[in-house]
Amino acid sequence: MEGSALALSQFRTRLGSPLLLSADASSAARSSSGRSRSSRYDTGAPPSRAGRGRVWKRDDPEASPRRAGISGIPKLHPKFSNKGAGGTNKVPVINFEVSHHRAVAAVRLLRADKGKAFVDLLNEKANDSAENEMGYVERTLGFSTRNLDDRDIRLVTVIVAGTVRWKRYIDFLIMSLCSDEKVFSKMEPLLLQILRIGFFEILKLNVPAYAVVDENVRLAKVALRPGAGNMVNAILRKLLSLKETDSLPLPKIEGDDRAQARALSIIYSHPVWMVRRWIRFLGKEEALKLMDWNNSDPYFSLRVNTTNGYTRDDLINRLDDLQVHYEKSIMDEFVRIREGMQAVLQAGLLKEGMCAVQDESAGLVVSVVDPQPGETIMDCCAAPGGKTLFMASRLAGQGKIWALDINKGRLRILMEAAKCHNLDDIITDVHGDLRLYAKESTAKYDKVLLDAPCSGLGVLSKRADLRWNRQFEDLEELICLQDELLDSASLLVKPGGVLIYSTCSIDHEENENRITAFVQRHPEFTPQSVHGYVPAEFITDEGFYSSSPTKHSLDGAFAARLVRSLH
Repeated sequence: MEGSALALSQFRTRLGSPLLLSADASSAARSSSGRSRSSRYDTGAPPSRAGRGRVWKRDDPEASPRRAGISGIPKLHPKFSNKGAGGTNKVPVINFEVSHHRAVAAVRLLRADKGKAFVDLLNEKANDSAENEMGYVERTLGFSTRNLDDRDIRLVTVIVAGTVRWKRYIDFLIMSLCSDEKVFSKMEPLLLQILRIGFFEILKLNVPAYAVVDENVRLAKVALRPGAGNMVNAILRKLLSLKETDSLPLPKIEGDDRAQARALSIIYSHPVWMVRRWIRFLGKEEALKLMDWNNSDPYFSLRVNTTNGYTRDDLINRLDDLQVHYEKSIMDEFVRIREGMQAVLQAGLLKEGMCAVQDESAGLVVSVVDPQPGETIMDCCAAPGGKTLFMASRLAGQGKIWALDINKGRLRILMEAAKCHNLDDIITDVHGDLRLYAKESTAKYDKVLLDAPCSGLGVLSKRADLRWNRQFEDLEELICLQDELLDSASLLVKPGGVLIYSTCSIDHEENENRITAFVQRHPEFTPQSVHGYVPAEFITDEGFYSSSPTKHSLDGAFAARLVRSLH
C-alpha cells in the first residue's frame, strides 16, 4: 500500500483485508455525546432522561451513529454485582442468563459503528482476540459472558455481518414501527443494536420467534434496564405480526430516477449513490443482480501452497476429514467452500502453510502477471501479500520479488506468511512510499505489479461494512491517487518489461479509464491483450481482464498489461 500525502493513500482494499479511510481506526469514530433513555414503550412521550446534558442524535438514517457505545457501566439486574467480596474491588461478573453470542454481537456492532472494529468474516481465536473480545463486552455491558465455542463464533460472525449488510433496510423497518420518528432518531446505540440483531434474526435467519424475542428482551433488560426490554419486546412482536400477515412496510418504487434509487437503496440495503451509479452504467436489471450478490452469504476460496509440497488433492483430503463441503475451482490450485471456514481455521491449515485464503479473482490477476522463473518482480502495494505469495510460488525457486508497502506492520505480517510458506528467500520486503521510492531508486524490474488502492466495489459481498464506509466523493480522490501511483510504478519497469495494473473494483473510472489516461501520458507503454493468460470469458473487448460477481460468481476485479517499449 502506497502513499502518505493522502489519507486514502495510506490504506487500500485488498481481497479479504480491512479498508480504512483515515490514518487510524479510532479516527473514524464519530464525535461522542450523551444518550437519551426511554423507560417505557410510549412513542409519544419524551425520553425520561436525556443523559448528562446532551442528547445523541442521528442526522441521517444512512450515517453511522455519533456514539457507538455507552460511557459507563449500565445499571445491572439486582441479581448481579460489580463489586467483589469486600465491596470495593470490581471483579468480572459472568452472566449466564443472557445469550452469549448475542451479547458479543451487540458489542461488536457498537464498535464497528464507531470505527473501532471490523466486521471480520474470518474470525479466528488467535493473538488473544477472544480475550480482547470478552474485555470489550465487560467494559461495555458491565458483565462478562462465558467464552464462546466454535458454534458461538460462527453465530457472531453471521449475525454481525448480516446485520451490517442489511442495516439500511432494517433501520427503515425499525423507524416505521416506531410511531414517532424521534424514538428512532434518539434511540441509544446499544438498544438500537439489540433491535437490529432481533430484526435480522427474524427476517433473514428464520430463528424461532420465541427465541429471538425472549433472548433479545433479556439482553436489553440486563444490559440496560427493564424498560428497554419492554420496548424491544413490543417492537419485535409488532414485526412478527406484520411478517406473519405479509404486510411489512416497504417504500414504493415510483417517481423519477432519484426517487426510485432511494427506494431501491432501502429494499436492497445499499447507499443511494451506488444504486444510482450502477443503474446508470450497468442497467437496472444488472444492478439488482449485483446487489443480490452483495447481500448473499459469501463463499471463500482456499489456494493450496504447492511450495510446501502440497497438492489440491492433499487439501481436499483434509477438508473431507473436517467434513467441510467444497467445490473445485476453475484454477488448479483453488477450492471453494461456502461453510466450514471456522473448522479450517481451527484445524490450523493456514498456520501450517498448507493453504491460504484467496479469491480466484485475485489468482487470475497473478495469471495476468504470469511470473516466470528467473524474473525480477516488484509488487508495489504488496500488503497483505496474497498475490505476492502466489507470484513467488510461481517462480519455482528462481527469481526474486520485492514487496513494497507503506505499512510496516502489514509488511511484517506478509513476511511471516512468506516464512510459513517457505518463500521468504524469494521475497524481500521494502518499507516505503512508492512515489518517493520510484524517484530515488535506480533499479528496474522485469515486471511491476500495481494492485492499486481502490473503492473495493467488487468485494462488497465479503466486506459487509465497506458499502457504508464508502462515499461518492472518495472516487475522485482515489482516481487521483491511482494516476499518481501508475506514473510512479512506470519508472520501475525495464525497457521491454511489463507493468500490470489491477484493482478489486468494478467501476470503469478506476479501471479502463485509468489505463486510457495513463497511455495518453506515457506513449512509451502499449496495452497488451491478456489473451492466453486467462480464460476467454474474463477478457473484455479491449483485451483487459475483468471478473464480474454476477457473470462469474467471483469477486469483481480488473487487470491490464502494459508493455514498455525497448527505446
